[in-house]
Amino acid sequence: MSAATATASYTNPRRLREYETIYILESTIDPDEADRVATRIKEIISARTGHLLKIDNWGKRKLAYPIRKSSRGVFVFVKYLGFEDLVAEIERNLRLLDAVVRYQTVVMKPNVKPEEYQIDPADLEFRRLEVAEEAEEELGIAQRLGLVDAPRPPRQEGYEYGMEDDYGAPGDEPGFAADDEEEA
Repeated sequence: MSAATATASYTNPRRLREYETIYILESTIDPDEADRVATRIKEIISARTGHLLKIDNWGKRKLAYPIRKSSRGVFVFVKYLGFEDLVAEIERNLRLLDAVVRYQTVVMKPNVKPEEYQIDPADLEFRRLEVAEEAEEELGIAQRLGLVDAPRPPRQEGYEYGMEDDYGAPGDEPGFAADDEEEA
């Protein structure tokens, strides 16, 4: 066996794989910045001969544990086909972006053929992040532990604290008192 044949038998051909990446952005991110991050990911996938299958903004969600003193984050899901070097480049770019707090990539299928996939153009459009009209107030550790009362919600018109509800005094639920009197 010649040296050229020996090296050819040991080379591993590149395999196209299906990946899913989820990255979490800061909850206070500007919608324009979220769009720039999504556009950057799309450009990396196309530059590295990958195929974007789906990009989806899941919106602002509660985190399992606080990250950077925040209990919420904006979740973005990306599904694509590519080689190993594509994943390394995407993760390198996500690591460099200050707005990204966490990311994770998972191999879904180890060996795929791109012609087997039907790509819906609607799946390739990144849904713009909605701006919250009121900034949600983060509860401090003392409030989460119940050591300090949480702030009361704003008063509604026509309602005063301490007023009886629509049913009257506590314990006067409709149907109970009337039913007891009829049976007697």
